[in-house]
Amino acid sequence: MVLAMSFADEWLDPQLAPVLVAIIVLAVVGTTALFAVGLVAYSRRRTTRYSLITVVLGVLVVRSVTGLGTVLGLVPMTVHHLVEHGFDFLIAVLVLYAVYRSGPTSETVSREPDD
Repeated sequence: MVLAMSFADEWLDPQLAPVLVAIIVLAVVGTTALFAVGLVAYSRRRTTRYSLITVVLGVLVVRSVTGLGTVLGLVPMTVHHLVEHGFDFLIAVLVLYAVYRSGPTSETVSREPDD
């Protein structure tokens, strides 16, 4: 237990702890609000793109909550790193897939300007 306490003291300066907690709480509130907006948008559109973006926003919420849990000592640092960096990769893959799927459709015809 002493080793865990000394490790926590090394990575989090007690003077900066309130600032860090405040920033992470704002991140949780902000990502949760964005996720709610994403859910509303998905419920109106019901397309794959909106679904992917809503999933990404939900992953951001879990990522922010994990960060808050780590600062509060509820989530071990190893779990924090696995979740946060794993979700970074997942978010990148989902966003790139959404961009890939939003390419030109068969209805969209690209035209070159007449010379």
